[in-house]
Amino acid sequence: MATETTLVILGASGDLTSRLLLPALGQLLQREPHRRVRLRGAGMDDWDDARWREVVRAAFAAGGVEDAFDIVAETTYLHADITDPADLARVMADPGDRLALYFAVPPAVAAAACEAMAGVAIPDGTVLALEKPFGVDEPSARRLNATVSRLVPEAQIFRVDHFLGRSTTLNVLGVRFANRIFAPVWSAEHIESVVVKYDEVLGLEGRAGYYDKAGALVDMIQSHLLQVMAFLAMEPPATLHERDFRDATGAVLRATHIWQDDPVAASRRARYTAGAVGDRSLPSYADEPGVDPSRGTETLAELTCEVRNERWRGVPFTLRSGKALAGKDGEVVVTFRPVNHVPDGLTGAAPGSVLHFSLGPDRMELELNVNGGDDPFELERATLEADLGAGALKAYGEVLSGILDADATLAVRGDAAEESWRIVDPVLAAWRAGEVPLDEYPAGSLGPDNWRRLP
Repeated sequence: MATETTLVILGASGDLTSRLLLPALGQLLQREPHRRVRLRGAGMDDWDDARWREVVRAAFAAGGVEDAFDIVAETTYLHADITDPADLARVMADPGDRLALYFAVPPAVAAAACEAMAGVAIPDGTVLALEKPFGVDEPSARRLNATVSRLVPEAQIFRVDHFLGRSTTLNVLGVRFANRIFAPVWSAEHIESVVVKYDEVLGLEGRAGYYDKAGALVDMIQSHLLQVMAFLAMEPPATLHERDFRDATGAVLRATHIWQDDPVAASRRARYTAGAVGDRSLPSYADEPGVDPSRGTETLAELTCEVRNERWRGVPFTLRSGKALAGKDGEVVVTFRPVNHVPDGLTGAAPGSVLHFSLGPDRMELELNVNGGDDPFELERATLEADLGAGALKAYGEVLSGILDADATLAVRGDAAEESWRIVDPVLAAWRAGEVPLDEYPAGSLGPDNWRRLP
């Protein structure tokens, strides 16, 4: 008989739960109806079981998987303060075969709840799933790691990064490791630069309470894009099981440093002013409700790193993410070096080939130099395209699948969380000291006019 997991969502009335977690859970259950899941919501709102079930059913329906509601073995709600040890004991009572606690709450609340759990009996095998950001800098991440490591073993701690569940991110592994045309040339000898970018058309969207304290660098680059970079740069692991895989990505992050150890020259920041994105008018970020303009929070960040090992030394890895830009543009761009020699008689430019992985819609493109149709000795550029499909599960569906299976392969390990902060902390310090200007760009543009365009 399949293992029954009691999934407890702490912060059950929040936006993350209804907008992302529950629709993804419904999709997962509809696709894999053999799973035995007891769903329990817990939060400060004075709801009863009936109200919670309405929320679950509505979220499943919004995700197009309303029938999945009937697959859930049981769903109940507890009115609880998760920073209170007595309430936590109630939340963890009757755990079934395995208990999974998903902290869909602000990071400070999750940290306080973990502190409170120190005095509570935790059922064997309990999984703790914590949303980003994990700490606010390297020292705080170390302290939080020390706290949670006293509660459960590392393999039962899921520091959630839903980008690692994106189908395109996972497709990178297949392209890298299962194709001889790429595997031997995946190094500084053949690759000139790597760009990982995630530009959004969305503005603040009412998230000032969190975003104005975080900004683009922490919200996206520290929390997500460094992990994607680790996928791209890691040494081939023996297996894709949790230990081998996370050993490989962790080694990349330990070797990663700011380009030339110069956080001022290697980083840029900006925030949007009033403008229009498509048919939507957006106010200046500084005028958004809940924003404190004096914080100098950036809505667009760019950072260049170097992986200082034999495979990658000298290759710039540039990570960029921003809001309220002209179009949604999430992709990985790998630019290969030009060939050493083009025979005399072939005319035209012969720049290096460029490999693109787009993050929704999921596509792969390879730009190549080919002979022209009109003149066979004149080089032209051609693009090979492959549609990689949307993936079987939503990104959060992959996250929940790992949690329910107690498989932490696609979760961020403790050392990786600390290393990510180590990498960006010097940049944050330089920004706080005013050493890097806060540029501006109109909402709906490509970014500041004085920024160089990335591939």
